[in-house]
Amino acid sequence: MSATADIGVTGLAVMGSNLARNFARHGLTVAVHNRSKARTDALIKEHGEEGTFVPAATAEEFVASLERPRRLIIMVKAGEPTDAVIREFAPLLERGDVIIDGGNAHYEDTRRRERELREQGIHFVGTGISGGEEGALNGPSIMPGGSEESYASLGPLLERIAAKAGDGSPCTTHIGPDGAGHFVKMVHNGIEYADMQLIAEAYHLLRSIGGYEPAQIAEVFRTWNTGRLDSYLIEITAEVLAHTDAATGRPFVDVVADQAEQKGTGRWTVQSALDLGVPVSGIAEAVFARSLSGHADLRAASRTLPGPGATALGGKDAEAFADQVEQALYASKIVSYTQGFHQIQAGSDAYDWNIDPGRVAAIWRGGCIIRAAFLDRITAAYDARPDLPSLLSDQRFAEEIGAAQEDWRAVVGAAVAGGVPVPGFSAALAYYDALRAERLPAALTQGQRDFFGAHTYRRTDRDGSFHTLWGGDRHEVSTG
Repeated sequence: MSATADIGVTGLAVMGSNLARNFARHGLTVAVHNRSKARTDALIKEHGEEGTFVPAATAEEFVASLERPRRLIIMVKAGEPTDAVIREFAPLLERGDVIIDGGNAHYEDTRRRERELREQGIHFVGTGISGGEEGALNGPSIMPGGSEESYASLGPLLERIAAKAGDGSPCTTHIGPDGAGHFVKMVHNGIEYADMQLIAEAYHLLRSIGGYEPAQIAEVFRTWNTGRLDSYLIEITAEVLAHTDAATGRPFVDVVADQAEQKGTGRWTVQSALDLGVPVSGIAEAVFARSLSGHADLRAASRTLPGPGATALGGKDAEAFADQVEQALYASKIVSYTQGFHQIQAGSDAYDWNIDPGRVAAIWRGGCIIRAAFLDRITAAYDARPDLPSLLSDQRFAEEIGAAQEDWRAVVGAAVAGGVPVPGFSAALAYYDALRAERLPAALTQGQRDFFGAHTYRRTDRDGSFHTLWGGDRHEVSTG
């Protein structure tokens, strides 16, 4: 088989198939391979007219069809299936060839794979791809890690198929070395969890306290989508809420079991944040909210617990409340992104990745699930000040969240009074208040730690570490 393909895709489930079609639609010759040849044949039969495909029945044929340096994308399940494909293909490759993992791999696995393949002279590029099936076909946001040399070879191809932002720039960039790409994709998904939870809480508040029906809430969301909350998630929320179930005639949202599932990237985000010592409380609450929703037996056993009586608003009061919820949603959204970008910066520092947060925000403006007009503002904030320690340090964001805080507090207060759980809104507000506080009760916590465990403490009036000998006369000693 002659080497004619610009790039290859192995693993032709929906994501892999759509990605291969995207490359072909952009004028690239694409080698395609699947463990089951039936999927390869189906792709050629159903979509072969979209471009130039080179089908391969075996790994050897697949590799032989690729021009040097060979660039092949793995689109299989994360974990052992990815390792198995690497073990199959790596012996067939040469120094300078590039393996790209487009799945949702854990970034530590990516770091290990990159290190092992680098020893063989093969580039390994862990690549986050966001946008789902539609994005893979029509233009995703792409987050490649790996070496700069690998991006020099791969980048121009990714830039052709990536989504384009409003200014026409491709929604892809070299994120950083080894696992940086998959790390950023993981945090992207964590922010996505938080964003979805906040939107769900806004819906719950409008329905339980505002007295709105799903179709009415859909119209509220459509209105919001014309303003500063303009985003893909707000757009699809309106569509979901407006949908009527064909079988029952009831609102679709009322016939869906209230048990949200998850694939793991949200949990990874929180686990990583704990390891890095980064407070991502909004993302954590979103993960725990999904977990709690799935404990059906626990929830059923608790439904007799007492709570406040709920009285729905109406008319002008409901409209005024909806405006307050918009403020709370926007302010909480700022906090979620603040926490996510803090984690990206912390990971970059810990692993020496030198990630540019402004470029990350820029490539999230199109293609990905959290794409939003809001990201133009984040990009501009980092462009103006690359060393920005927090989004809340940006003057415009600080002014906006400050202007929203009274309504934000009113909404959380109304939720508490009405017995409506809002873990996302509450956690975001608590984070905001903790950051702006002159002093935190952590002083007492550290005093307790010193009492029972001699963990020492620092003082506000002089340098050094100290321990109080709590028995007897309770005098203080310096420990360094």
